Amino acid sequence: MTKNTVKFLYKKYLVKSTTLASETTPITFNLENYHELCEHLASQDDDLKAILDAHSYPPMWTRENTFETLVHIILEQQVSLASALATLNKLKEKTTEITPDAVLQLSDEEMRACFVSRQKMGYLRGLAQAITNGEINLEELAKLTNDEVRERLIWLKGIGNWTIDVYLMFTLQRADIFPIGDLAAVNALKRLKQLAPSTTREEILEISERWEPFRSVACMMLWHYYLSNTKRK
Repeated sequence: MTKNTVKFLYKKYLVKSTTLASETTPITFNLENYHELCEHLASQDDDLKAILDAHSYPPMWTRENTFETLVHIILEQQVSLASALATLNKLKEKTTEITPDAVLQLSDEEMRACFVSRQKMGYLRGLAQAITNGEINLEELAKLTNDEVRERLIWLKGIGNWTIDVYLMFTLQRADIFPIGDLAAVNALKRLKQLAPSTTREEILEISERWEPFRSVACMMLWHYYLSNTKRK
């Protein structure tokens, strides 16, 4: 993507902060600009263009900015999406609504019956307690920069960079995130670019920098490519 194109899109989609007039919030993707950003990425990267040509636009995956969403992302750590969703649905059946108070009231036995591992019980309770105590305010997170969001969440046990990356992308819809800890995205990139299995984390990040400041959109194209090819098998 040329510097002029990036500069134009950056100015077009940069939104003034509602809290500090002198600062700006990061670029976000939305229904208005999503396809345009896909097309601009494809115009600068033949491999991304091949994804659009073969599979059309990727879905615009988003989630609401709720406690339940963060619970869902934690449950998705190191398990299949289907397994995490099954656990989330069991928690919904048990609590009716997944709230911090509801999670804190569940016993270990009740959590286990919902397929929550002992380790993740601690993660969910820690998050619930932080929100209940006012240490984490989800509405406030939406007003912060990417780095500030990361600083607020990273100290919570069980919330690492992958979890924060997914939250920034899916929930806050920040446009320039590349989740290096996401195996599906990394493997899709390796396959798409015909990279060696030994390609390092640093090399992957260097490739992703070509898509700045719209790496989240490029990542959704990679996931779309990965899922489309998985379904064909």
